[in-house]
Amino acid sequence: MTAVHPLSDAELTLRPSQPNGQLVTFDVERSDVEPSEPVGTVEVRQTGPGVGLVTWALDGGIGVAERTVRLVAEYAFGELGLERLQVEVDPDLHSSARIAIRSGFRREGVLRGAVLVEGQRRDVAIYGMRADDPRPDTVTGWTALMDSTLPKKRVIAHVVVRDTAGRVLLCQVSYKKDLELPGGVVEPDEDPATGASRELEEELGTALPLLGVLAIDWLPRWEGWGDAVEILYDGGIHDPSLIDRLQPDGFEIKAISWRAPDELAGLVSPLNARRLPMLLAAPDQLHNLSNGSPITS
Repeated sequence: MTAVHPLSDAELTLRPSQPNGQLVTFDVERSDVEPSEPVGTVEVRQTGPGVGLVTWALDGGIGVAERTVRLVAEYAFGELGLERLQVEVDPDLHSSARIAIRSGFRREGVLRGAVLVEGQRRDVAIYGMRADDPRPDTVTGWTALMDSTLPKKRVIAHVVVRDTAGRVLLCQVSYKKDLELPGGVVEPDEDPATGASRELEEELGTALPLLGVLAIDWLPRWEGWGDAVEILYDGGIHDPSLIDRLQPDGFEIKAISWRAPDELAGLVSPLNARRLPMLLAAPDQLHNLSNGSPITS
């Protein structure tokens, strides 16, 4: 690291200690009072080429900490030549997480059990900022920060394809015993209807027309999966011979079959056993569901 000079704004002065190898420590003082008051320290430790870890121990509230960390970050990028800064926070320390976000660090993920504290494994939340990131006082910068902290709920798009005998098309998949509807997870930056059509094309070799939405369902956590929103599209009514023109991919989809509503129990998941007979009995209405059951209030 290069030589470090004092930093300041209207209220704070940051006095660096002599750089010690890959570590720079700033002693922080309130300079808007007489005499000046120490409020703590901030450190930047270079952990790799162009990468620094920022830590702090500060009094005076979130506002003081935010301004201090912003000053150090800009200095680290401009004068120390770093290209990425990182903050590591205990997920339970919400004030530290707020300081990281308000200082310009985006939440990037959680390292599970990454540190040992008093004999117990603790998670570590990782926040990062690149030198070329838009800063938090810009619209795009603040939006990116907020987006990094908001839930990323999974969206699933399945298609209910029926035949003229009132049966539903189900797939034997390679990764579980339950028969499943065609379709799957919607990709990032893909609208759900496009995702449903893409999955049909990939799984069965044909993208059938989607006639509308039959149901919107919320799925709670289940067998290791996080919660999700599922959209069930109407794939229309077809002659039973449609099944002969479909081409299962042979990898994810092993076989396909028509199944009547009264034979679904034991063949499909409890979720689909609850909702599919209801959808097949009333395909002309939009079903608002929670875990496969109607939302009535």
